[in-house]
Amino acid sequence: MMKKNVLAAAILVLTISQTSFAQDSTVTAPTKKASSGGLFGKILNAVTQSSTATSGGLSSIDIASGLKEALQVGISKGSDQASALDGYFKNPLLKIAFPPEAQKVASTLRQLGLNKQVDQFELSMNRAAEDAAKKAKPVFIKAITSMSIQDAVGILRGQNDAATQYLRRTSGQQLITEFTPIIDSTLKKNNATRYYSDLVNTYNKVPFVQKVNPNLTAYATGKAVDGLFVLVAQEEAKIRENPAARVTDLLKKVFSKQ
Repeated sequence: MMKKNVLAAAILVLTISQTSFAQDSTVTAPTKKASSGGLFGKILNAVTQSSTATSGGLSSIDIASGLKEALQVGISKGSDQASALDGYFKNPLLKIAFPPEAQKVASTLRQLGLNKQVDQFELSMNRAAEDAAKKAKPVFIKAITSMSIQDAVGILRGQNDAATQYLRRTSGQQLITEFTPIIDSTLKKNNATRYYSDLVNTYNKVPFVQKVNPNLTAYATGKAVDGLFVLVAQEEAKIRENPAARVTDLLKKVFSKQ
């Protein structure tokens, strides 16, 4: 039975085809249904047909187990990457900059010679995101382990970013809830709130400018969660492109025999 489950998981992960992601703040991109032709189509047909077989076939439970195992390994790596020092700050895809409505604040203040203060503020926001990202892994693991058989089969047959979208749908709001107090506390601890207040107050004293005062905690929290899903999308892409690199040693042995 264990051998059959391992093989089932291997076949499942192999069915997930290559994908690409446009990395934007919402981690959404034009996607298409997995092709029904070629090698992928043949494997998918085999999985679909054997999942209803009475003997020797892949059960829906096998499909769900394989998908959960692959996702837990890959997405744990993404969470670890985000929560590491400079996980946001030195990743151009994740780095949190001035709020869009305050971009003029940053450029104006730099023109006034306040480069150091602007840089300190941006570093503080990214440090807050890195601190908050430490809470992400258990949230993702809970969403993955709670995945139903129908969810797993839907991801298998769905769009190329189906796993990422499933996790955003099932854990996005919880991440906002978990991240908000951490980011708020870290922004205060790192003096980002004070930096921002000082910077905005300085900017608002410039004649004829439109006054700004966005909610810093909400902005930083939203960007931190969006950045995390950028990494989730990257990890899903790696699972699709090279499944053997995303699974346990036991499954790697199976892949090596393919």
